[in-house]
Amino acid sequence: MTYIVTGSTGLIGTALVKAIAANGDAVVAAARNVEKARRLFGGLEGVQVVGWDVARPFDQSLLPHASLSSCRLIHAAAETASRGFVERPVETIATIVDGTRNVLELARTARIGKVVFLSTMEVYGAPTSDPVAEGDFGVLDPAAVRSSYPEAKRLAENLCAAYAKEFGVNATIARLTQTFGPGVARGDTRVFAQFAEAALEGRDIVLHTEGRTARCYCYIDDAVSAILTLAAKGAPGEAYNVANPATFCTIREMADMLAAAHPPTRVVVDLAGAEGRGYAPEFRMRLSTAKLEALGWKPRTGLLEAYDNLIASWREG
Repeated sequence: MTYIVTGSTGLIGTALVKAIAANGDAVVAAARNVEKARRLFGGLEGVQVVGWDVARPFDQSLLPHASLSSCRLIHAAAETASRGFVERPVETIATIVDGTRNVLELARTARIGKVVFLSTMEVYGAPTSDPVAEGDFGVLDPAAVRSSYPEAKRLAENLCAAYAKEFGVNATIARLTQTFGPGVARGDTRVFAQFAEAALEGRDIVLHTEGRTARCYCYIDDAVSAILTLAAKGAPGEAYNVANPATFCTIREMADMLAAAHPPTRVVVDLAGAEGRGYAPEFRMRLSTAKLEALGWKPRTGLLEAYDNLIASWREG
């Protein structure tokens, strides 16, 4: 089996490349930063690093010459920093929409057997159902600059469904909740990473909101196994939630849990300066994973264990 992974130097992309290679399959690791990819994957048997900015069409001469009908392409390239959604909304939209179109065109013209597009729970907007299944959508303001990310992901999902219907491209959508674990870099500005760094250093966890937003989370290994399950079994044009329902909690509850496990860390609320950080509007979203679990997948790692593993990886350097 041959896999192509875009965004291969990101958290999920890196974990995917390493997991696939460890399984003995071949991987084409596509990345804008080729040198970084070579540092990450140098010495891994079966990994070929290629340069590809997904905002541009792919040079098909870089692909293996064998038939690609059994190849699986996992599209993980995207902007992930919330601040970027408000500071670079045009680039955020272009990378997601143009990148997905180029991936799907590659799949269509090269007759690649399977595509998995990594989307986000943010496409649901503000749904009122609990739990949220794949057909439950709420309000999403298209005139809000912060909507650059979820609106672009919505359109990219529609492209997947359209290519599946019109051209027969076998494209499946993975709607991931926030995913973390070893591989997240220190200094990452996302809230969960700031919490982990504070706990590691014994500093207070500072909340810039009341912390009422509630969601599920997913450990990196569970996300990888979910994506590979969809690469093997996901239906064309269909979307599947990827999360661990057992991790559902508010941001404040998560901060309190981590502080209790890592004294002398405390939780402090400082609402000054929250504007401009790119935080999503307050919401509560418990994702249903019944559709994915029907394919045989189950999450294995809880929230505190995910944090413990992340912090331990930072301690080890």
